[in-house]
Amino acid sequence: MVCACIRLPWINSSATRRLRNGNQLKAIFSTSAVHPRDRFDFWHSVACREIIGHDSVPENRATFQAEIKASNFGNLDLVEFNNSPMQVAHTLAHVGRTSPDTVFLCYQLSGKIFIVQNAREVNLDAGSLTLLEPRLPYDARFSRDSKTLVIKAPRRELRARIGGCQDLIGRRVSTERADDDLALSVAAKLPLLAGRITSLMEEMVGNHVLDLIGLSIARTTGSATVRVSNPKALLLGQIRAVVEARLTDPDLDGQKVADIVGISVRYANAILAEQDLSLHRLILSRRLSHCRVAFEDPNQMHRTIAEIAQGWGFSDMTHFGRCFKAAYGASPREYQKSAAQSRQDGRL
Repeated sequence: MVCACIRLPWINSSATRRLRNGNQLKAIFSTSAVHPRDRFDFWHSVACREIIGHDSVPENRATFQAEIKASNFGNLDLVEFNNSPMQVAHTLAHVGRTSPDTVFLCYQLSGKIFIVQNAREVNLDAGSLTLLEPRLPYDARFSRDSKTLVIKAPRRELRARIGGCQDLIGRRVSTERADDDLALSVAAKLPLLAGRITSLMEEMVGNHVLDLIGLSIARTTGSATVRVSNPKALLLGQIRAVVEARLTDPDLDGQKVADIVGISVRYANAILAEQDLSLHRLILSRRLSHCRVAFEDPNQMHRTIAEIAQGWGFSDMTHFGRCFKAAYGASPREYQKSAAQSRQDGRL
């Protein structure tokens, strides 16, 4: 059997993040400890560093109040902040100094924000979410008692779920649909879960959050004015959802996935090619990822390598071992042993 093995280049950075993870959402700035005349200036400097570079003007500098909390959650960065009314401008000058590796999912916890980006306007009230593109300018106006959760997601991860983001900017996701209500409810719980569950569970929950939110954002473009690329984004989310739901089936292949989604294998592969994937590579990478998580999980130490591999749809152990080593740089046994040593040393 020929092994179409894959290399997963984001694994090292993800593993590094897990080593420093585990802190609860922690206050990193509060105006309560700053003299009133300095509050806004301190807030602005910290917000530019922790959230994004911007210019801002408070409604009332003398009474301005704000707080920022932050943490990691799996492969996501969480920043929660509340502030007095103000206006914000992320300009072209700021764009040039912004990391291209992340996109922002802005979830409004209370109060309101009015955002203008990419010639679209969106009003966020409590319980709604939008995608914000840090590589484009935007203007925002915060209401009184505004409290926002910014989920900084790896661009590569979100792009793998919904494709290019340009047409999805300025779309509002609310709780009107049951599916979207579920996605938003899980997103809202991330600050409460940060540091209270294992790093492995955080990674799994974080991936599911991106799956759910990605589908919700893609669905917002389902109108007569949608450009051709947007239905592709929705199909991409459906393909990933079908694969994820059926990974334990050893007979799962590209044809089955395409049949369930209702498209041809050729068209599915064409959509996935934009993320350097194919149906076969996507199925393989997700199975390998689940096996890796199981090898790191102390609650699964009693399971054999073969039992874990077969549980995630692998029937040929030689094929599995070869592909796992190609993806993670170590054989399953070596990886399992290394994970056990890392737990013993307190690094996982």
